[in-house]
Amino acid sequence: MASLSTESLQRSVPAEVRELCQRLKEAGHRAWIVGGCVRDELLRRETAHEARGDWDIATSALPEQVQKLFRKVIPTGIQHGTVTVLMKHGQYEVTTLRGETTYSDGRRPDAVYFVDDIKDDLARRDFTINAIAYDVLEDRLIDPFDGAGDLSRRLLRAVGVASERFAEDGLRVLRGARFAATLELSLEAETERAIQPSLASYRKVSAERIRDEWLKTMKAKRPSRAFELMKDHGLLAISAPEMLESVGCEQNKWHAFDVWGHAMSCLDSAPAEPVLRMAALLHDVGKPRSRAFSEKTQDYTFYEHERIGAEMVEPMLARLRFSSDEQKRIGALVRHHLVCYDSSWSDAAVRRWIRRVTPELLPDLYRLNEADVRGKGRDCSLDLASLAALQAHVERVLAAGAALSMRDLAIDGRALMQELGLKPGPDLGRILKTLLDEVVDDPSRNERDALLQRARELL
Repeated sequence: MASLSTESLQRSVPAEVRELCQRLKEAGHRAWIVGGCVRDELLRRETAHEARGDWDIATSALPEQVQKLFRKVIPTGIQHGTVTVLMKHGQYEVTTLRGETTYSDGRRPDAVYFVDDIKDDLARRDFTINAIAYDVLEDRLIDPFDGAGDLSRRLLRAVGVASERFAEDGLRVLRGARFAATLELSLEAETERAIQPSLASYRKVSAERIRDEWLKTMKAKRPSRAFELMKDHGLLAISAPEMLESVGCEQNKWHAFDVWGHAMSCLDSAPAEPVLRMAALLHDVGKPRSRAFSEKTQDYTFYEHERIGAEMVEPMLARLRFSSDEQKRIGALVRHHLVCYDSSWSDAAVRRWIRRVTPELLPDLYRLNEADVRGKGRDCSLDLASLAALQAHVERVLAAGAALSMRDLAIDGRALMQELGLKPGPDLGRILKTLLDEVVDDPSRNERDALLQRARELL
């Protein structure tokens, strides 16, 4: 693949990128397209991989020279040689060719210096597949580390000495796990051996950067590949040791995998939406702490594992700097993922269930439950039929317009305070909750006069 035709690259480069490079050339500078956009376009020729949407440019021009050549330029990372050029239809990062000094903190270079040779710039990058440049004006690949060949071999290999690359920036070992999953590559042997000796550098990586890599990983066809690597090479023991309790934890007869294996299968079965897949990854994390053997069934039980799991997940997500909304949604999905519906559920039972999980959570809960069922590794036709029956029952209940929250009641707190002389406080809250509970059980009670009379009795 090192001699691969650049025809697809030539066709896919936006006209504005070509114009930007041409203007730099006319001013006496060189310019190349670099990094992920080149990698992904080359990979697209080999597979059905989707091409990258953004285009990054490396140039021999200094940042101040770039700023003089274009009308709209933002100094987004000018201390590292990067500016963003705003064109009519897009914006493009333009970075001066550079080298880097030592990484004392294991996160960023102590200093950068500008260089003249594109090969020197490529030498500082993490993996060979990201160390490829393309000269769009001359239609030529610059690939000093055979990254194109590694793409063809489906291999992820560090540039130069792997241990040195990983020691420079601890995030690179996690990026390696992500690329192995998202690009469906195998780790080159020396690169893989260098991961565990580099964990001291990984410990310095901020929680925010780890979270971002996890969320990017969730877009892979099989994100489990990344988490298996994280488990095997010690990254999870640093970032999320709670998850390792699932490894080797035997399940009941309805599962073909242990708890860890089921989590991986569920993860891959879930739709490729980061928050939903995080819930799939963590939905059974509470099982090891709730596992018990039942003499009655001669099998294992996991009583309240969903509650225990939610209590474990919430501080873990906070530690990894997930947003409050993400923490809340993932925690709710873990807490409510266990659905044991059967034909004996009455309409009132379904209304109570909807009220407990909230209507807003239903679409994701259905998809998580389907992934959970498919992830068991056994015949799931009956469980899928039960899930479909639940969805149909829920739709019937919702179509009937049942009251499911206090805002659906025929009387509100303000009216109760006026009619009963109540003040805001616990008594008012308790009365409203009881009224809602009774209306959920019997929708015919949701009439203003009847609710007001019942509130008087409760008071």
